[in-house]
Formats: sequence, C-alpha cells, structure tokens
Amino acid sequence: MTPASAELEPAASRTGLRTSVEATSLRDVMSQFATGVTVLTVGGDHIHAMTANAFSSVSLAPPTVLVSIDHSAVMFDELTGAGHFGVNILAAGQQSLARHFADKKRALGLAQFDDVEWAPGERTGAPLLAGALAWLECDVIDAHASGDHTIFVGRVLDCRRGCDDGALTFFDGKFGHAPRAA
Repeated sequence: MTPASAELEPAASRTGLRTSVEATSLRDVMSQFATGVTVLTVGGDHIHAMTANAFSSVSLAPPTVLVSIDHSAVMFDELTGAGHFGVNILAAGQQSLARHFADKKRALGLAQFDDVEWAPGERTGAPLLAGALAWLECDVIDAHASGDHTIFVGRVLDCRRGCDDGALTFFDGKFGHAPRAA
C-alpha cells in the first residue's frame, strides 16, 4: 500500500498492461451499478446546475465528498471558477428535475431555474432545490484530472436532511426509486 500522499503512476506503466475496454462496453457494465441521483449546483454570477450520479462520500473526518465532471460539461468551467458547489440528493418524486438538469438543450444561467423552486445556500449561494432528500454545500479543496473527467473533492461546509420520501435511483439507464426503510 502506498502512502496517501504518494503520486501513483498510470496503471499501464506500473503493470505493463494495456486496456482493451471500449467506452460503450464500460458504460454498459457501469449501468449495472445502481446509484442515487443528484443535482450539482453553483451559485453567484454564473449560476448553473447539472444532474449527476458520480457523487460519493470520501471522509467523515474531515467531512468530504467527491463529484466527477466531464471536461466538456458547462459545469466543469462553472465549478472550477466558483470554487464551491451544492449537492441536492433527489427524492423519488423528482425525476422531472433530474431530466430537466440533464437536458443539454435547456436554457442556461438563471433561466434554467425559472420553473424550479429553490433557495440559495447560506454558505455558498448554490441553489438548493425544494423537496430534495438532503443538501450539502461544499468548498473545493482538491481536484484530480483523470481521462476526460476531473474529480473534485469538496469539504462539506453544511449539510441537512430534507423530505422523508424514498430516493430517486438510476439503474440500467432508467430512473427508479428506493423506498425509505420502515
């Protein structure tokens, strides 16, 4: 095991192995991993939102999470510029919001929130969507480029639970829901 601070060489140079995995094959296989659905947000002058399922807790001490964003996404530039972000963990009934913020043809800027109920986060100003299961506000503390994405690590500044509904899920290319345990 290498120390956390050690820089790792790319796997091909450590092992001599080369990948033969096509992007479509990896997408198909990864679709078998059920995830929750979030909407990432950035507030301020360049307000923006994006549906994402590449989100995870990293550490409880210090409290950190990660999001992974494609370099070609509008959110990549907005998040890089803002240095902070919000995470809205969507409830089962919020599929329309997930679809809205995943639509690359939607209006950008403040107009993308025209029919969406939200409030600015107290710590970052990032839009926090009404009816979500939970919200987090984060400062970017680290970023790691990997292929066509960058993994942003955020220090959690604030987090709260919202409604008591089940969770919106994504599995096999389709939205679903996971009921709240009794």
